[in-house]
Amino acid sequence: MQHDIQKITANLPADLLKKAMEITGLGITETLREGLKAIERRSAYQQMAGLRGKVKVAQTWEELKADRE
Repeated sequence: MQHDIQKITANLPADLLKKAMEITGLGITETLREGLKAIERRSAYQQMAGLRGKVKVAQTWEELKADRE
């Protein structure tokens, strides 16, 4: 899968970037990608949470869990 790449210049707090890099164990670019992916996931989780109680599921939680095992 090919992605379009956009080179950017960003002014970031050095301590925040350093801490994020320590947490991820990755370089600057990879750490920033992980952060952007986390924002994308959070948005998806919020959308799913908005569906809570609006979607009928035919199986119980236990049945769904058993299907994965």
